[in-house]
Amino acid sequence: MLIVKALVLSGGAGTRLRPFSHSTPKQLVPIANEPVLFHGLQAIRALGIKETGIIVSSPGIAIREAVGDGSLFDMDITYLPQDKPLGLAHCVLLAREFLADDDFLMYLGDNVYIGGIADPFAEFQRYRPDAQLVLTKVGNPSQYGVAEIDNRGRVSSLEEKPAHPRSDLIVTGAYFFTPAIHEAVSHVRPSWRGELEITDALQWLLTEGRDVRAHTCCGDWRDTGTTADLLDCNRLLLADMTTSIRGTVDSATEIAGPVVVEEGASVRRSVLRGPVMIAAGTSIEDSRVGPFTAIGKDCALRDAAVENSILLDRASVHGVRSICGSIIGRGGQVRTSQEWPRAHRLLVGDDSVVEITV
Repeated sequence: MLIVKALVLSGGAGTRLRPFSHSTPKQLVPIANEPVLFHGLQAIRALGIKETGIIVSSPGIAIREAVGDGSLFDMDITYLPQDKPLGLAHCVLLAREFLADDDFLMYLGDNVYIGGIADPFAEFQRYRPDAQLVLTKVGNPSQYGVAEIDNRGRVSSLEEKPAHPRSDLIVTGAYFFTPAIHEAVSHVRPSWRGELEITDALQWLLTEGRDVRAHTCCGDWRDTGTTADLLDCNRLLLADMTTSIRGTVDSATEIAGPVVVEEGASVRRSVLRGPVMIAAGTSIEDSRVGPFTAIGKDCALRDAAVENSILLDRASVHGVRSICGSIIGRGGQVRTSQEWPRAHRLLVGDDSVVEITV
């Protein structure tokens, strides 16, 4: 049986991405100038899957508006509202009618697999276990769900955020399931967090002697749950790009490395050190940009220096030449001021972080 459906989880409050997630679902925060969720949908479509259900926090207006009917991705999208986050296994229960008795891919919408997930997909199609996990090795496994596997690639145990992990293999955000998962989630009871954990459903399959396999991912994977993760993932995605200059770049501008300047953007008397991505409508003058910097639509940089950063749409930087490792939100402004020559004058939103060198 071929997988014909995907279940994408795009609910959750995104508390670790505040203040950006106050006004925007965490899955819509951009990396390499595209929302995190879009990278996932593109990876799913690359597998040949068109029928996709998206779990959204009710009513999910922002994600509905961004993704639409799915035609942007050549997909058929069904939205499945979730009143409050009750766990990954609860999402499977919620999607029962949509999933029917088909095999499916469950994909966490804030995860990014650089290079896609074609290899674990092919492995699942070949062996068709009851469930297949995508694992990766990390240096701090106690922060994740940890799996042990035998020499045949079968999962022997699972443990959620153990204090003393018995393996350095952690469970990432792509799961391949047969309909056997529906019986498993029906046996799950709320955890101490009050949620129905997919780890408990997988453990039920193991206890029942069902076939749960693992594919160890060799490529880069990122859970973009924090601002540091977003910047890290942005670097990885930009490192893969190639030069495309469709906007206006004057002869006084110096370019080195891969640079994308979209049509409608303009760059004058500046230095672009790739990888750099500049979206349509953005104006850059007398500035230095890059490396590893993605600048959204309709931004304005003048007498600025920005590297290893993400600027969301309509952000501006004027007269500040020391921005690094930063994320500037939509419409955010960074500028110099003559009013307070001996002090910093700040307007800082809820849950923001400002770091000043002293």
